[in-house]
Amino acid sequence: MRILRVHNFYQQPGGEDRAFAAEVNLLRQHSHQVFVYTTHNRAIAQMARFNLAAWTFWNSHTYHRVRTIIREHQIQIVHCDNIFPLVSPAVYYAAKAEGAAVVQTLHNYRLLCLNAYLFRDGQLCEDCLNRQFASRGALRACYRQSPEASWVSAVMLACHRLMGTWQKQVDVHIALSRFCMDKFIEGGLPKEKLVTKPNFISPDPDISPDSGRFALFVGRLSPEKGIFSLLHAWETLGDIPLKIVGDGPLSGVAQSWVTSRRMNVVEFLGYRDNDDIYSLIRNARFLVFPSTWYECSPVTILEAFACGVPVIASRLGAMKEIVTDGRTGLHFEPGDPDDLADKVGWAWTHPEQVLEMGLQARKAYEENYTAGHNYRMLMEIYMRAMTNTKRGYSAPPK
Repeated sequence: MRILRVHNFYQQPGGEDRAFAAEVNLLRQHSHQVFVYTTHNRAIAQMARFNLAAWTFWNSHTYHRVRTIIREHQIQIVHCDNIFPLVSPAVYYAAKAEGAAVVQTLHNYRLLCLNAYLFRDGQLCEDCLNRQFASRGALRACYRQSPEASWVSAVMLACHRLMGTWQKQVDVHIALSRFCMDKFIEGGLPKEKLVTKPNFISPDPDISPDSGRFALFVGRLSPEKGIFSLLHAWETLGDIPLKIVGDGPLSGVAQSWVTSRRMNVVEFLGYRDNDDIYSLIRNARFLVFPSTWYECSPVTILEAFACGVPVIASRLGAMKEIVTDGRTGLHFEPGDPDDLADKVGWAWTHPEQVLEMGLQARKAYEENYTAGHNYRMLMEIYMRAMTNTKRGYSAPPK
């Protein structure tokens, strides 16, 4: 196949960027001709506010450039990951104008929520979930804590809903879990255009050599990731070593909090590359994943499974779906540090049971999250998208 992959990179690298790169590599390994069209959020700092607002709604450069790429390379599939804010929905119309099928991976809840997390002020929020206009999110400045940018995003989403962009211009939407699929159906996306396909891990890392010497957290240090639930739990856990990998807006506050309480067993390692992260996961007894938002298909959990390491995760969203309580890890009540401390304490004092959970986690990876399994699912999705295009679901502009 001749495929165009489209992605707007984030200022701080994350799971979506890694998932995009992994699928591009996967397709090329199977001899498909893969072209990429990307933008990067670092360009926002040099843009005038009016231009950024206009591009969020419709990037004419994207529209004309993507049409040219499709014509020059006879692209059959345009597969989008993140299109906000610089690519814009214009990419869908460009693809349809040239007769290409469109696939959109839904890495977060951006089509339903201004901040993409269904999370606000430290708790879940679905106030805008099924509303034509996200006025509450705009009034609360949910997008980047900017009133101006929030109103622009709310108007953009409302206009494209009225135009039927998400329903008509996309042939297949990929939800990363069944939970996410149900949320998007609740939010108004057509059920017949939604499929589930999780993220995957490639190349296959080495399995963990033993029961591990520490607990591990890997993720962005931000409110929705539950970092303070984690630290409050560790206050009561005594001498269990914890390594924290990642950076983010709460990094300084979290480190100061730990220092003030002399929690010497907690070590902040900052940002690490993939090789370092895999090495740390393989040597951890378990991964702790305390997110308080729904998540979609956390790459970090899948990486732990691939390494044969179980996960202690919030009983919430896709985490509850991916981690089987008592088999591939443990669940705890989201945002409850006492329950988290209980589960961590049990896991630390039962290494044989935890080692067995790790073996089951590895089995779950082999059955569901390998490159080969993902490739087969992706090919089925592409064939479905091209079939939908031939049926003429979309009516592109002249």
